[in-house]
Amino acid sequence: MGQSTVTKFAEELGLPVDLLIEQLKSAGVNKLAADDSLTEVDKSALLEYLRREHGQSQAPKNKITLTHKQNKEIKKTDSTGRARTIQVEVRKKRVLVRREDGQPVDTVAPEKKPIESEVKPKTRAHVLGEDEISMREDEAKRHAALAAAQAEDVRKKQEAIAKANAAPAAKLSEGTLHRPASKAGVKVEGKEKQIDKSEKDWSDREFKKRTLKGRGDASAASGWRSPKSKSKTREENEESTFVAPTEPIVRDIHVPETISVADLAHKMSVKATEVIKVLMNMGMMVTINQILDQDTGMIVVGEMGHNAIAALDNDPEALIDQDSTVEAILEIRPPVVTVMGHVDHGKTSLLDYIRTTRVASGEAGGITQHIGAYHVETPRGMVTFLDTPGHEAFTAMRARGAKATDIVILVVAADDGVMPQTIEAIHHAKAGNVPLVVAINKIDKPEAAPERVKMELVAQEVVPEDFGGDTMFVEVSAKSGQGIDKLLESVLLQAEVLELKAPKNTPAKGIVIEGRLDKGRGPVATILIQSGTLKRGDTLLAGTAFGRIRAMLDESGKEIKEAGPSIPVEVLGLADVPNAGEDVVVLNDERKAREIALFRQG
Repeated sequence: MGQSTVTKFAEELGLPVDLLIEQLKSAGVNKLAADDSLTEVDKSALLEYLRREHGQSQAPKNKITLTHKQNKEIKKTDSTGRARTIQVEVRKKRVLVRREDGQPVDTVAPEKKPIESEVKPKTRAHVLGEDEISMREDEAKRHAALAAAQAEDVRKKQEAIAKANAAPAAKLSEGTLHRPASKAGVKVEGKEKQIDKSEKDWSDREFKKRTLKGRGDASAASGWRSPKSKSKTREENEESTFVAPTEPIVRDIHVPETISVADLAHKMSVKATEVIKVLMNMGMMVTINQILDQDTGMIVVGEMGHNAIAALDNDPEALIDQDSTVEAILEIRPPVVTVMGHVDHGKTSLLDYIRTTRVASGEAGGITQHIGAYHVETPRGMVTFLDTPGHEAFTAMRARGAKATDIVILVVAADDGVMPQTIEAIHHAKAGNVPLVVAINKIDKPEAAPERVKMELVAQEVVPEDFGGDTMFVEVSAKSGQGIDKLLESVLLQAEVLELKAPKNTPAKGIVIEGRLDKGRGPVATILIQSGTLKRGDTLLAGTAFGRIRAMLDESGKEIKEAGPSIPVEVLGLADVPNAGEDVVVLNDERKAREIALFRQG
């Protein structure tokens, strides 16, 4: 069992015979044929050669890694002036390496290995000797330079400590409540001292009972800490954590249109009580959460010695442009069509036929009470309809409806002609630069006179295409459905001419179509989205009302998660009922939305 051939050994290792013979030659074992015998000494020589070639001849260093965790508590004051306790975990890692002279000598065999590696390639060791010598000389020079630099740093630190002990105390600035530094601007570097737990774990109740000394007080240094905390280790630790400013710091403070007292104090890095004192000297009794306007905030900043700079206005459009970092991608959106006309000329009946649902029967006295928004899928495309009331009392509501629309369908009864609210609708459309499509309704009545209606509209500067104008006239009947398809074609043709586009990947903007207080659901707002995408959970600002969207419903009452441009939705979750016509915007910061809403409320 002591001997074997090269062929058998190659089969055991799973190597080709030629490769094994080459490795044996490299290891110094001269075997030329596959039938030559191999001894255990030859195999050991081959194994030693392979270990040396693959870098495994050196024994790994004995290393021990120690990890130490230490939990601390830090008392810190936030922007509102309240004390907060922060848990801090300090991790220390220490590596211990066993030195060569301390290793025990096990057997004689390990001593042979370095001798064998030294004897083996004499010529190669001689060639590498010059490079190795130069590298060692450079390393020795670097160690010498590093030792000299460290000695110089130690000498400078000792001189600085001596000067600080000999120099008089720096002049203390007034009006701040920071604790005094025992040495001016000197940081002592070194290993952390272990502090007794009984000394570190002091309670808030005992801390509140102590008298807080000001920086101008002569007894500040003696009355700041309890006697047992005046140890040398605590003083050295304090020196490395705080350096007292020698002169007042002047900052540039950006003051927005509205800002609370706590936020203004946080911007100036002072306590809120100091800002309240300045305001009381100015004759204003305020609380820490009270909202200040921009002029008052800038005066307070100037009184406290800082530079006041007027920030951007807190208007929602500026906030959206400032917060939105997404590049807007314009996409084609459906047209928003408003139906206008005189009382009882058939506006709601016309929409009912298009939507194939009944709404007029549920409204008081047959008069439309609110602006209704309906998203309709037609065979020729998607259209959003707004139904405005035609009664004289709803003039302001009709004006808001014209502001949010793209195309106006002017409904005129063929048997009644042009009436006062018809003229008013024409004025609203012209003021908003909105194109008109005239629908002459009730054409199936025997007393219908469409030509007379056209002449009356020409007198109001609404000229049909038949007379050489640019306004499309369509004769329809909301009862029989005559001309409805032609009316929709005219609307979609006008929308193609306008090339209506809006971004879809930005925060939503829109307008309030209707706001009401529901008995079971609270404030409910009907919103028409004009650009962007509205999602459930967004923070919404609508005039003086704000809130986070809890649920969104479409016109049929089904719950949806998001809605794009030109889509009307019902929103739940606002804190108050918004007014119709208010601009709606989505903000990223709920606190900012609350501040703007409270400021608008006055």
